[in-house]
Amino acid sequence: MLPAFPEPVSSTEAVPQDAVERLYRELEAKVREYRPKDDLAPLEKAFRFARKWHEGQTRRSGEPYMVHPLQVAHILADMRMDLVAMQTGLLHDLVEDTSVTIEQVRKEFGDEVARSVDGVTKLTKLDFFSAEERQAESFRKMLLAMVEDIRVIMVKLADRLHNMRTLGYLSAERRERIARETLEIYAPIAHRLGMGKIRGELEDLAFQYLEPDAYREIADAMESRRHSNEEFLKEIKTTVEAELRREGIPARMESRIKRPYSVFQKLRRQKISFDQVYDLTALRIITDSVKNCYAALGVIHNKWHPIPGRIKDFIAIPRPNLYQSLHTSVVGPHGQTFEVQIRTEEMHRIAEEGIAAHWKYKEGRKGPAADDQRIAWLRHLVEWQQEVQDPGEFLSTLKVDLYPEEVYTFTPRGKVIVLPRDASPIDFAYAIHSDVGNTCVGAKVNGRIVPLRSALRNGDVVEIMTQPGHQPSKDWLAVVKTARARNKIKHLINTNERAKAIDIGQKYLEKEARRLGVQLSRIKAVEFDKAASEYGYSKMEDLYAALGYGKFSARQVLGKLGLPVGPLSNQKVASEETEESKGVPGSQVESAAMTTGALQAPGRHSDEDTVIKVRGIDDLLVYRAKCCNPIRGESIVGYVTRGKGVAVHAKACPNVQNLMYDVERKIEVEWARSTADAFPVRLVVHTDDRPGMLNQLTSVFSDDNTNIRSLEAKTETDNDGGVVEMTVDVRDKKQLERLVASMRRISGVRDVERMFN
Repeated sequence: MLPAFPEPVSSTEAVPQDAVERLYRELEAKVREYRPKDDLAPLEKAFRFARKWHEGQTRRSGEPYMVHPLQVAHILADMRMDLVAMQTGLLHDLVEDTSVTIEQVRKEFGDEVARSVDGVTKLTKLDFFSAEERQAESFRKMLLAMVEDIRVIMVKLADRLHNMRTLGYLSAERRERIARETLEIYAPIAHRLGMGKIRGELEDLAFQYLEPDAYREIADAMESRRHSNEEFLKEIKTTVEAELRREGIPARMESRIKRPYSVFQKLRRQKISFDQVYDLTALRIITDSVKNCYAALGVIHNKWHPIPGRIKDFIAIPRPNLYQSLHTSVVGPHGQTFEVQIRTEEMHRIAEEGIAAHWKYKEGRKGPAADDQRIAWLRHLVEWQQEVQDPGEFLSTLKVDLYPEEVYTFTPRGKVIVLPRDASPIDFAYAIHSDVGNTCVGAKVNGRIVPLRSALRNGDVVEIMTQPGHQPSKDWLAVVKTARARNKIKHLINTNERAKAIDIGQKYLEKEARRLGVQLSRIKAVEFDKAASEYGYSKMEDLYAALGYGKFSARQVLGKLGLPVGPLSNQKVASEETEESKGVPGSQVESAAMTTGALQAPGRHSDEDTVIKVRGIDDLLVYRAKCCNPIRGESIVGYVTRGKGVAVHAKACPNVQNLMYDVERKIEVEWARSTADAFPVRLVVHTDDRPGMLNQLTSVFSDDNTNIRSLEAKTETDNDGGVVEMTVDVRDKKQLERLVASMRRISGVRDVERMFN
């Protein structure tokens, strides 16, 4: 049976102090087993030092705090890490949770240990504008430290794994935050480093806290089939062993049951029921050579019919994390589909342990070799993220970059280019070189010209057509999947847009000054700089750009310069708007409108959108973006548009990343007041096709006294399912989450999605 949630225990049940000593002795014994010649005095010194400073501290479970660093060191020992890594594991919380400084650690344990401890330490003691900024800078620091010394992330993963194992003792809010961060950041890092065992446990632990109902449902379904699956795999293993023995192929067998989170992902991705998961069971054949891997594949295909399109050769073309194996799916003796994975012993070790499988710290190597492919992605990631200043954008692009890369494409000369799923020829062009991407005007895939927004597939041969002097289009941002392409496009567009905005802002200020009969030439440069600093800018050029983007009005700036501008009536604004729109486009119209203090968006009542305001500014036009229609309680972000005011998007809106190519247009917004107003939300529910399903779904809304604006139901013949599309009125995010959770608890509901336009 899969593990249940850990329950908090009372302090009387907690680990006693003598158990701390016992845990350390067990750690020593474990290390001596694989490092018999090492002097373990530095390890004991780190233990005594950490224990002294953590004395009196306890965890939420009631056990001594020192148990946590010891368990982290045990996980590192299981990875067969060196003494520096385990010293770091024992000391990793001292700087965050005690008065110990990095300098003290350096003095006691040397530069190497101090650097590792510093790399693992979060930036909690510095002042940041927001929690998001602190989190972003902590990850940035960790990534930079990882490039220098991979042991930093090994300790961080061990720390996160033990924290996840004991997550049940924390509050529900902290559980969810830590579990989500684990699923979005740490599990993908483990995947990219090839650490399959660590990744699998992190994902399953996070899954049970983020989707408890789905976890229990899948766990129960897997448990109910466990006996029959074990019997089936036993039969298959006996048959395969006999066939391989007959062919003289040495091998050992392992069986694998698909992990709960992997099952969940498949159910959501393919909108299928649990009974339609055909690769729930798998057989692993572990042999002695690459030659025998392919020989074993032939034996399997000779015995059972392979399923077309399900044969994958990761030996000839390894995954980016160096995972190697042959995968095939076949129809078994009773018509039951199952997967077979074939690999060598070395491949199996790397698949399970990844980068930890072969790290030779005893040779004095603390970082990856220059050509180590497992870490090449990290070097590129750090390089691409250097220019990303906005913390929200950094975190979102980091999450995108950490997802598995699955499309293997080729240049006309046969070089392999690995890209994310659904990547475009534009991504391919930027993967070759920035100049190729910037000047890309077309692409040929397998000899045929295709649109640049086409999705590339495994095995595609891609040829990029370029034109000197060509510039990327804003529309490309909606197409590209890689951070490299996105950042390069944003940089060029931002440079061009900023130059235009500065020119527009300067002309706008000059025109407004002429209209008021003021000569700007008489104002000293120091006065301009002073006005700019009052708006938070270091130079006037930045203020011109802000004027061009429409963040402020020219009249406001002239007022800051101490010039007599007088009051501005609403009627005057209307005439100005017409006049300005003939001169300098876009931003002037918007800026003039903004000086009125109006909050009314086009076609809306002002009361509706006073629920949102720009942080620290009261006179900007604000409206909710129609593409995502954010609801109260959601994280939101404002984007200054030309001529329309501030568009407010949900941070989860797919359009946000495409819009935020220019950080200067981003503006902080917040929910202003409580309201009884309802927000329309579009939902799509994927279900089994059975009688009574629609009645059960609508009763969820009836019981919650929620209005359904529209509803459409239809069946899908290809997967024996149904789709229900509806628009419902909700008051806030909590109500929406409650409704979605209630629908997911209905037997036969496969997935519930919120749709964005």
